Amino acid sequence: MHANGHCRIVLTGGPGGGKTTAADLFRREIGERVVLVPEAATMVFSGGFPRSNQPMAIHAAQRAIYEVQRNLEDVQAALYPDRVLLCDRGTVDGAAYWPGEPHHFFNEVGSTLDEELARYDAVIFFESAAVGGMDIEGGNPIRNESLQQAVDLDHKLRVLWSKHPKFIIVPHNPSFFKKISFGLAVLDGIVSELGCKKKKTKAR
Repeated sequence: MHANGHCRIVLTGGPGGGKTTAADLFRREIGERVVLVPEAATMVFSGGFPRSNQPMAIHAAQRAIYEVQRNLEDVQAALYPDRVLLCDRGTVDGAAYWPGEPHHFFNEVGSTLDEELARYDAVIFFESAAVGGMDIEGGNPIRNESLQQAVDLDHKLRVLWSKHPKFIIVPHNPSFFKKISFGLAVLDGIVSELGCKKKKTKAR
């Protein structure tokens, strides 16, 4: 359990992995046991923050996304103190999008990879459909990555997040239905496990 008493699960992976779909379906099914922390990048860019391939602009955008992500988690934790936080991406993701080495990103935001990984109790990694050469167009107008860029991001994210002690991968599957079904089963198991730990802690 996280130090503030909240269980935090992050869903991450390359673009077109199905994590947002899985998060929304799970929240609808499970109800009040979890609360969704929406993807900060989508909120930032859809809200009018300029998106550019210029390195200085990417730096500014990733710093903004990092701060929004942290504060979104804090807001949801304050509003829903008894629920598991289900995060659509996490604070580590920015390091994969950052031009240059990942530690430059963490230095810039005044943190480390270990500190950010410690924010979360579990990581469920949805492998991008791009890894299997499939289209990643999912109706998100903010997404602009090519297939190769999606594969590269998937790899960078996996390298970073796989250092978490509770890292679980949902591999690419030609059947999106089968992939999401597997992902939901994994998510259900993790929430049940973390929920049990939470109850035991309260009972002491």
